[in-house]
Amino acid sequence: MNEPAVRVDTASQVPPYAQIRAQLGALIVTGRLAEGDRLPTVRQLATDLGLAPGTVARAYRELEAAGLIRTRRGAGSRVAVPPADPARPFASVLATLARDFTSSARALGADTEAIMAAVREALGPDRS
Repeated sequence: MNEPAVRVDTASQVPPYAQIRAQLGALIVTGRLAEGDRLPTVRQLATDLGLAPGTVARAYRELEAAGLIRTRRGAGSRVAVPPADPARPFASVLATLARDFTSSARALGADTEAIMAAVREALGPDRS
């Protein structure tokens, strides 16, 4: 990961660890981070983002639990081999993104219909 692809909005209602988890998960699922790519160390990413190392560590633990990364002592964290069932991590990341979006939208005062309207609009005319 050569460029800072992860950003944290400290004003967001979504916790920083969830923002990191969602952004890295999306980069992995979309292939922008490929199998074997090395992630920054917990300390390095925490320093880059101005966060506590425990915040980044929690995001990494959750990505590892979802099967998206693997961490080995001394070797760091790397993008994991895609599982045989590619829908599983995709569904997990998608659910996380949806929860994060919904939480942020509700914090703004949006009701369910406003949230659904925003999603329909974001999907555009081709909703398949």
